[in-house]
Amino acid sequence: MVFCAAFTPYTAMTQTATPSSTFMPWTDSLHTGDARMDETHQEFVDMINQILATPEDQQLPVYKAFLNHTVEHFAQEERWMLATGFSADNCHAEHHATILETMRVVEAHYLDSDKTIITRMAEALAEWFPGHANSMDAGLAAHLKSVGFDSVTETLADPSAIKNVTMSGCGSVSCS
Repeated sequence: MVFCAAFTPYTAMTQTATPSSTFMPWTDSLHTGDARMDETHQEFVDMINQILATPEDQQLPVYKAFLNHTVEHFAQEERWMLATGFSADNCHAEHHATILETMRVVEAHYLDSDKTIITRMAEALAEWFPGHANSMDAGLAAHLKSVGFDSVTETLADPSAIKNVTMSGCGSVSCS
């Protein structure tokens, strides 16, 4: 999977789930090196698992809470990116926008009659997330550390560390 290309979860959502794809484990491989980011990521994984453990006809309220969490999760990372020299149109933020756009459409399909779409979306995100965390988010975590950014207080130890820097990529990994 190429992580800087536009992610389209629709393909993964059209496939039938298998029993082995029901839950997403939190593993050490998901650690990015930034404790605050990892805490948010563990909440994300826990919420995916909560959706998958909920009967499909009862998933909508859980999914709405997950969507709200994901909006804040991505906004948090994007604040950090902007505070540390990323351009507003970087590909990491573009991935976030694509995911959120797709997640917002899911609710309408669910209400329209597709009662399995939330499960399929959660499974697609469980497939997508490890690669995203290990590439873009790990790259962002390394960048934050390299410029002395504290993700808890959202402050830079030395603001001059990012002066005249405008990153348009995904972090410390290349988008090409």
